[in-house]
Amino acid sequence: AANGNEDLEVELTTSKVEVKLKQLSGTKSGGLDNLHPRILKELAREMTSPIIIMLKNDIHHCKASGIFLRLAAGGLIADNNIHSNCEAGVDIRKGANPLILCNKIHSGLRSGIVVLGNGKGIIRSNQIYGNKEAGIYILYNGNPIVSGNHIFQGLAAGIAVNENGRGQITENVIRENQWGGADIRRGGDPVLRSNLICCGYSDGVVVGERGKGLIEGNTIYGNKGCGVWIMSSSLPHITNNRIGHNSIYGVAVFCRKDDANDYLANQGGNENFNDEGEAASWENDLDSEDECLTSRRPISVALVESNSINHNGAAGLYVKSSEALNIIANAIHANHDSGVAVLQSSQLTRIANNSISCNSLGGVLIESEARVELRGNGIYDNSSHGITSKGDGVIVENDIVGNRGCGLQLLQTADMKVTKNRIQSFWDYGIVMLDQTKGLVQENLIFQGRSKKTILQQVSNAEDCIVQNNKLLTFKSKSDIAWTLENPPARPHIEGSTRGTSMATNSQKVTTMSTRIAARMDGGCRNNGSIFCTIL
Repeated sequence: AANGNEDLEVELTTSKVEVKLKQLSGTKSGGLDNLHPRILKELAREMTSPIIIMLKNDIHHCKASGIFLRLAAGGLIADNNIHSNCEAGVDIRKGANPLILCNKIHSGLRSGIVVLGNGKGIIRSNQIYGNKEAGIYILYNGNPIVSGNHIFQGLAAGIAVNENGRGQITENVIRENQWGGADIRRGGDPVLRSNLICCGYSDGVVVGERGKGLIEGNTIYGNKGCGVWIMSSSLPHITNNRIGHNSIYGVAVFCRKDDANDYLANQGGNENFNDEGEAASWENDLDSEDECLTSRRPISVALVESNSINHNGAAGLYVKSSEALNIIANAIHANHDSGVAVLQSSQLTRIANNSISCNSLGGVLIESEARVELRGNGIYDNSSHGITSKGDGVIVENDIVGNRGCGLQLLQTADMKVTKNRIQSFWDYGIVMLDQTKGLVQENLIFQGRSKKTILQQVSNAEDCIVQNNKLLTFKSKSDIAWTLENPPARPHIEGSTRGTSMATNSQKVTTMSTRIAARMDGGCRNNGSIFCTIL
């Protein structure tokens, strides 16, 4: 095909067929005229991978799929206009492995592209838009490479990965879709890396029931729902993403579909994936040689690490979970509610080495049905209390400094072990214990702020509330030099050498905090700027 001065050359080699002919016929001739029927049968079996070249066609208003590839079919499908078909625009299955390049795939009554039944393929630089169901739908061990596509304005999910689908999904623009930009559930296990997922009418990324996958290095921005929506029965690894300016939570973890009113069920659509009366029996037919192209760290607990979660419309990270969850080394900044809100945590939620700063309410809120470990976090300059806890767990080796409410507030029947923290508030108490709180508060370093209130207020009547061996530093005069956070320096501390492949790049590393506590406070935190010079 020629277009101006640009030539597209496709060279089809026949060496494999020629070698087979030599083996079967015992001659150097490649002719077919005098071959025995047995040899022809063997040759036909060898040529079960049809190759098709389709360039610059209009394929539209078909009763089924626009293009249907199966039985290890390959070839090039480029620069076609595929639209208004009753089934998928392109259907890839049973080991088919084409190159789908620079097509417009739009206005279909089902999905734009479907990859299933060990289908593969390279899907690159296509415009996929306006389809009634998912722009790209991967299931039943489909495992394509999807890169550089523009997937937009679909009436369901941008990319849906279901029923043990896999795939390498990289550097796509996924925008303005009605449902999740990427929807992963029921054994779906893709690599979703370096995509722009923005301006959707629902959530950016949905990890539903039994969803898995590595979700790394994406920009998830400006969606009308949550940035990332996770269900407890899933096992995703969410790392190194920029999750900002979404209308609800930055990251939300729910116990079950009922907790979210089941509003994201069945986003992939209801394609008819059986053909010629065959059952969809590919689920257990794995291609062992087709492992992911990138090394993936195995995880046994859902993991949210090294993300920047900022300027979202509600809490930066919202947890209502029935399973264990690890929240590690994130920068959770300037969200329009609490930085982290744990409403329910039947098993342990571990919150470690995060920077939680400048949020519109408190830094961390722990409700009564939660079990939480807070360790090594820097909780700075939030507009309410640093930590408010009504639940159980441990608060160990955190820096809780400069928040507008109390540094740490224990309420109702909280049962917390609070040790080796550095705590200070300019306007209120460092630690307050109310109601029937119990537990152990010891070996903390508590600074007095500008307020005339005392450093520690204990109103709890519980006999098993033990307060001992805390060091209290009072503010003596206006000439006092501002205290410093040293030995160790201000938290969080990130061990770059232990993060492996999932460690943030230099431009995305979790917050580095200044080590000096500012003693002068005039106007507070203006325009979400931190008095502690937070560097994101």
